[in-house]
Amino acid sequence: MKKYLPLILIAVLIFVALKWGIGVNNMIVEKEGLAQAQWANVESSYQRRADLIPNLVSTVKGYAAHEKETLEGVIKARSEATKTTINAGDLTPDKMAQFQKAQQGLSGALSRLLVTVERYPDLKADKSFLELQSQLEGTENRIQVERNRFNGMAGDYNITIKKIPTNFIASFRGFNAMALYKSDAGSENAPKVEF
Repeated sequence: MKKYLPLILIAVLIFVALKWGIGVNNMIVEKEGLAQAQWANVESSYQRRADLIPNLVSTVKGYAAHEKETLEGVIKARSEATKTTINAGDLTPDKMAQFQKAQQGLSGALSRLLVTVERYPDLKADKSFLELQSQLEGTENRIQVERNRFNGMAGDYNITIKKIPTNFIASFRGFNAMALYKSDAGSENAPKVEF
């Protein structure tokens, strides 16, 4: 029995190490999966915004047909934003920047459209327009919430794969950090308000 004791001890150590490695791997897989699912929620919120735009443009068109340039800008920005997608399993900083740039273009075009609306009191009072505007505002809030949740989950995943000793399993299995959603360029400066 004594001669088998070292073998038994080695077998127990190997078993414990394997069990630990499998547990760490499963934890990382779960965190990655949750972050990817949350990214799908971010994209879904952006898609909802894109789906509202044709109705908003049609409503505005009825009142402000001569604002053709602004309306075409919104339609073009929507097209660009819906073309740019990211595979949740490949959230690199470059792809995230491309996605953000396309969404910023759409946000800017929508802002210009809503500023244009201020010149049309009948449109501002139109029930359909008010309802669409309310849905759009709600969707913008939802987008912000979903982006924050994604950043929290992706950040937790990124921390987990960099901590010792889990980083050994993460590097062995090829887990890569996820890019986080960052604020728009220039958003660190407060807008200048003049009365």
